[in-house]
Amino acid sequence: MKMFMHSLIRISGTMLGLGIPTLVQAQTPAANATDKPSRAQQLMGDVAPKLAELTDEVLLGDVWERPGLAKRDRSLVTVAALIALNRPEQLRSHMQLARTNGVTETEIVEAITQLAFYSGWPNAITAVGVAREVFHPKSEAE
Repeated sequence: MKMFMHSLIRISGTMLGLGIPTLVQAQTPAANATDKPSRAQQLMGDVAPKLAELTDEVLLGDVWERPGLAKRDRSLVTVAALIALNRPEQLRSHMQLARTNGVTETEIVEAITQLAFYSGWPNAITAVGVAREVFHPKSEAE
């Protein structure tokens, strides 16, 4: 778990330094009650505290840390599932995380193209819009 926390802090710090809002922020479980609440706790802890706890401890603390798949592969699988399910809000942060985990823009676009034929054209078109936002964020001056 200690290695997990160090990796998340390193990745989150890198991404935050670039000004990119990330799922990694949501993937930082609270180490103890005196630490800042995790992103999951901030997003849903007041309404669904058990769901926030399960997100921190089971999904992020266990499933994402299992050695059977590399984080890169977990990210690509997750992005594909979110495209297939047409979940653009979650897709945005997972595309950002996938890029941090080593998935290239080309690979994401290829996944979108492949999924157009298996999960539906509208899902793929929505995913292209999300990819555009993630790959080419508008500057704050615009």
